[in-house]
Amino acid sequence: MRPRVDWMTQADERVLEFLHEKDIVASPSVIAANIDYTQEYLSRRCRKLTDAGLLQRVDASNYRVTDLGERFLKGDIGGDEIPNV
Repeated sequence: MRPRVDWMTQADERVLEFLHEKDIVASPSVIAANIDYTQEYLSRRCRKLTDAGLLQRVDASNYRVTDLGERFLKGDIGGDEIPNV
């Protein structure tokens, strides 16, 4: 079971799940086209997830899930191990 993180949204979890399941590096616009959120909203959420260490920015517009993000998805860490951003 995944930890509850107060600042995270359902979209955040869907971004992490999408990148993990597809095992890809993707931009917010590609993610948005696949999980039904706007690119603008997901750009903000990806920056927040990056600040928390759950995503890594690969280049100017693409992201991937980090080891911390993978551990979060598996429920291997507590919510207190994810920085409050």
